[in-house]
Amino acid sequence: MAQPTNRILAVLELLQNYGRLSGAELSTRLDLDRRTLRRYIVALEEIGIPIMSERGRYGGYSLVPGFKLQPMMFDEDEAMALVLGLLAAKHTGLVHIAPAIASAQAKLERIMPAVLKQKVRAITETVSLDLPLSPAKHPENNHYLYTLSAAISQKQQISMHYCAADKHISERVVDPYGVAFYIGNWYLVGFCQLRQSIRTFRLDRISAIDILAITFEQAEKFDVTEHLRKAIAMLPREFSVEVLLHTDIETAYSYIDKSIGLLVAVVDGVILHHQCSDLAWFARQLAFWPFDFEVNRPSQLRLELKCVAERLVKY
Repeated sequence: MAQPTNRILAVLELLQNYGRLSGAELSTRLDLDRRTLRRYIVALEEIGIPIMSERGRYGGYSLVPGFKLQPMMFDEDEAMALVLGLLAAKHTGLVHIAPAIASAQAKLERIMPAVLKQKVRAITETVSLDLPLSPAKHPENNHYLYTLSAAISQKQQISMHYCAADKHISERVVDPYGVAFYIGNWYLVGFCQLRQSIRTFRLDRISAIDILAITFEQAEKFDVTEHLRKAIAMLPREFSVEVLLHTDIETAYSYIDKSIGLLVAVVDGVILHHQCSDLAWFARQLAFWPFDFEVNRPSQLRLELKCVAERLVKY
């Protein structure tokens, strides 16, 4: 069955195509009763569509003479923003998104002038975006994004079944703060009632979501993406690294990606906290950055740095 929004727009389309139709004709064409049709007419009037209603045996509905919806037009910058957005969307890992992207672009091209259409197609065919692509790590159900967005917007708690990395399944009640796509995965950030702290949850590990009739108050200016970066960067790994960088925080951020670790400004410079499984890789990173440093821990990192130095002096 068509959704109400679709049927309301169908009323407008019929009036644009035929000019004037009786209530009976509209009801028959759309399989609506007269009361529902009247509600749809009122809905169109509320969004600014001028409709004339004529009562009586020969009455009907029509648009005000001369009224036409303005065609949707885009300038070059708007068209580029749209097509690049569609290209980027391919990297989100969502189920069945490729057909939706192709369909959306086809619809956009239909309303574009020929010259602009050629430019848009040229961008699509020649531009590549080097973004993380994780097709195997998409949410189990695309509707989860809609459900979570609705709950976040209305500040309503959710109940969900969540499978942790160790395969343990639990039921969580969460105050959802936001959803973000980061390093190839979709994440939910929110206050977990079970753990009594702000936690991150991968959407591909959620098997069921329900919105609860319970509202919550969210902390002001909470940055979901920044919290997510710090949380992922500080996930426990084999080695806990702490290095003092002899630079200022602005310079440090200009060279060090936020996903690497947590940077904290101190009197002597900047402390970098990093969780690492490959000290040799991290030693090469330290050698690459253009500022001096001191290793606070672990001692094994000093040995890896010595290996890097010995290799470099050979050349």
